[in-house]
Parts: sequence; structure tokens; C-alpha cells
Amino acid sequence: MSGIDVGEELGARAAQARALALLRIRSRALAVAILPAAFAVVLFAADAQGHLAGPAWDAVRWTVLGVAVVVLLVTVLVAVSVARARPAMSPTVPVPEEGAPDLYRLVRDLADRLDVPAPSAIALTPDCDSWLEDRTHRALRKGSLGAPLRKGPGAPAEAADTAPVLVIGSPFLWWMRVAELRAVLAPVVAGTGPSAHPDIAAARRFVRGLDAAIADAAAPGRGPVRGAPLAFAGWVARLLLRACRGDAAEMERCVAAAASMRAQTVDYGLRIAAQEQVGLAYAGWDRLLTRVALPAWRMGRWPSRLDAGVVSALTELSRRDRLADGFALRLGERPACDLLEEPGVADAAASLLAARLFHGGPAESGPGWAPVDWQQYPDEVVDRKWRSEAARLHRVLDNLGVPRASAADPAVPTLARVMEHLSGAGGPGGPGEALAAGIGAAVAREEAEAPVHGGGQGHGSVGSGPADDPLDLWGPGPLPLFPLQPPRTGTELLADHVAAMVCCAAVDTAGAAPGLDWLDGPALLVGGERRADLAAPVLSLVEDGDPDPLLSWLAEVGVRSDKPVRLV
Repeated sequence: MSGIDVGEELGARAAQARALALLRIRSRALAVAILPAAFAVVLFAADAQGHLAGPAWDAVRWTVLGVAVVVLLVTVLVAVSVARARPAMSPTVPVPEEGAPDLYRLVRDLADRLDVPAPSAIALTPDCDSWLEDRTHRALRKGSLGAPLRKGPGAPAEAADTAPVLVIGSPFLWWMRVAELRAVLAPVVAGTGPSAHPDIAAARRFVRGLDAAIADAAAPGRGPVRGAPLAFAGWVARLLLRACRGDAAEMERCVAAAASMRAQTVDYGLRIAAQEQVGLAYAGWDRLLTRVALPAWRMGRWPSRLDAGVVSALTELSRRDRLADGFALRLGERPACDLLEEPGVADAAASLLAARLFHGGPAESGPGWAPVDWQQYPDEVVDRKWRSEAARLHRVLDNLGVPRASAADPAVPTLARVMEHLSGAGGPGGPGEALAAGIGAAVAREEAEAPVHGGGQGHGSVGSGPADDPLDLWGPGPLPLFPLQPPRTGTELLADHVAAMVCCAAVDTAGAAPGLDWLDGPALLVGGERRADLAAPVLSLVEDGDPDPLLSWLAEVGVRSDKPVRLV
């Protein structure tokens, strides 16, 4: 037996030992629950045999029986609450086999090489991670989870129904090559082996049931009649989960170690190189969401090709960063997204789900929530963003009673008005703070007046018709589930609005144009080249009341601050 086999065997045995420890905790809890009933049986059996007779013992027997009945009823209540509680499920885009036969074939072949059960289905997540997810709970089996990978005569009849779902990060499919994806998925797919062990599966169901019962008890909107029993069940589940926490964490660590050891037999050398691509994809995905997608979402538009944008963002990063040199050469190889029948449909579905998870957008397009292609992004997002923020800036100035700058037509908005206000009496410590507070209040008011987006039909699964909303299983909780950025301060908002006003003036008076930078988002193009030096002059004006750096910048670009600017 090789060292890899020995390591895998030791990891599997350690995981099974921890699973048994978890099951013993469950057994002890059950033993405590039936202990009063056992005492009652002993007392009544003694009475039937003529022992422990007398009125006092009769009172003891009936008291113990009453306690036993109450304890058993409470035990049934807790057990039913744990069994019926709906475990959390990651929001994903299902990928049925007819929508990605090559991807299913790759995963099936990988499972065969690893000698483990194949996952029951494949789904995509708008994140840079991959994992196995148990969806055997009856509440999680509603909707389309994709076709099972294996239902052959050699597999048990229930194998396809009990195996976990393979969740793949959608950015991986667009950035990674096919061989890299296979190498990255090897340790993940190898985890189906321990998942099939009955003790480990039972222990995981026990822990997930406790966690779901706690979440169910904490859910708002229940009256006292229903809420009190659930709260008690949640308290008991919390006690049990606290006792299980150490063994559960160690069991999962041992399962991961055993799966990693087994996966070393498949593409191990390539997996080391592919892990570098995982880190690079994560960096590009994070920049794309926070710098590029978030401004579009705030404008009521959702980029429909986020995953394709990852390739452009990482290619740009490879060009700028010498540490990433050589990564762009991989683009000549076959991308993993070719394993999908309709990559565009998958990208759009994952992009819409990302918008809902990280921003809270609605489930489908509408008048105030429309998809946008990358070619339309500068005009549909960047220009609209600048002009909307500039208009908000001037509305707040109007509310503060700031006079219009002197011009041929004093009613038109100009950049000079903003600069005069911030560099004069309205500098730091004066009405400049009032301006920042006013903008912050205006933004908060507009966000509060925005419609609350509920569930509904989304893009559904890849290669199929509309499916159940992937966020339905999260209940009526608020969106977004995972906000990308904390709330911005008033000073940050003021700087953004002043920069937007400068950009509008540059477009209207100096022939500049809105553009898209794949790593930094909205960009100002002057003579076809991006100007990335606007932030410092704007901050000097906003924070210090010093207009000179910005005046020099405007003169260099050729911007006329006294000319009117078109707003929305």
C-alpha cells in the first residue's frame, strides 16, 4: 500500500471516528429523554410483582409517569422540529445534463478515475469556489437540480438521489482551461467517497438538522403560540450543536484530508499550477464585482456577461502585473466554458443571480432593471451614472440655497458653481459638510424609496425552461444576502459626485468620452486614453477646500468650468 493510500485510509478512519462521536451525542440525548420513561416502567413493574407497595409509592409512580410523558412529548416536539427544519442551500444555477453533456462527461470520468460515486447533479455559483452540497432533504428536492450523473445498472437505485450536488464557481469555467478545471475539481469530486459512508452521512444530517432548527426558531413573523415551542426546540438544538461543534469540525477536516489524498493520483502536478489560477480568478472576480458590476447595479442595469468579463479583467491584469506574465498565453487552449452547450445562457443566469446575491436586484428584467452588454456599458451605465450624480449634486445645492454661478444663463448647472461653493465659504468645516450630509441623505432616501424586490422566475436552469427561484429556499429574508461594500460616508459620496460633475464637464466641453476599465470600472477617456489622475485633485477640493490642483487638471484637459453641463 502506497503512502497516499495509507494517508487516505487514516483520514477516512479519523472521519468515521468523529462521525461516531457525533452519533453518540445524539444517542446520549435520546437516552436522557427516555430515562424518565424507563424509571416509570421499573416502578410499575415492581408494583405488578408486589414490591414497592403503598400510597407513597403509588404517588411516586404516577408522578414519574407524568414526568415521562411530558419529557417524551417534548422530545417528539424537538425531533419533529429538527426533522422538518429546512437546511440552508446555496443559491445556484442548475445545469441539467442536456445543457452541458461534455461537463457531465468530464465529471463522470473524473469520478471513475477516483473510484468514487459521481455527484447527483451539477450547479453553478457566481463565486470563485467549488464544493459538494447535500440536497437530500425533502424540502430541498423541489425544483430542477439537473439530471443525475449516473443511474446505471451497476449503481444502487438510490445512489443518484443520495449523492451530493457538485457546485462549480462560474468564473472558473470562463477563465480556466479544461485540464485546469479537471485538476481543480479532482479533490472536490473525491469528497463523494466519504459522503457515501453511512456514519458520516448520518452525522452530517444530524448536524445540519440542528443548524436548520436553530435558524427556523430564529425566523421572525411567528406568533407566540407557534413561536414558543419552536424557540424551545431551537434552545435544545443549540445545546446539542454546541456539544457537537468540535467533533463536526474535525470530521470535516478529516474528510477533506482524505479526499485530497485520494485526488493526488489525478493531475496532481497540474493541480498545483491550476491553484494559481484560482487565486487569480478570485482577484479578478472581486475587482469586476466591486468596480464594474456594482456601479451598473446601482443604475438599475445588470451586466449580462460577468463571467466573460472575468477573462477581460484578468487579461488586463496580466498585462499590467509582471507577476501575472504568461497567464494570458493560456487563452489559446480550450476554455472550460466550451463544455456548456449555451455558455451565453449560463453566463446570463449566473450574472443575474450575482446581482441578486450581492446587490438585491429583482429576479427578472423590467423597466428599471435591464441587462446591459459590455459594448453598451460606457453609454448606458457610465454616462448615466455621472449625469445622475451631477444632477443630484445640483439638487442638493439648490436645497441649500447655493446661488448659481455667474454665466450667460444663470439657470444652467456648471462646474464653476460647485467649485466656488467648496473652495469659498463652503470649504471644510462649513457648508461643505452640509453638502456631504445632504447628498448622503438624498442617496439614503432614494435607496429607501426603491421597490423591494421579491422572488419570482429568473433565468432558470442552463439549457432548460424557467426553474424555481434559487433564492426561495432562503425564505423572505432581506436582499442582498452578501453585500459587496459597506455604506459609503458622506465625504466619499461627495467626492464621487464632484468627480462625476467634472467628468460630465469634460465630456460636454473638452471632447472626452465615458469608458470602461476592466479593473477599475467607469473611466474617463481623453483622446482615447484613460485619465486615472482625477481622484487626487477632487479630494483636495472636497477635503481641503483647495481648488488649485483641480484647476490645473481642468486646464490641462481643456475643460471649461463655466460652460453648462447636460444633466438627466
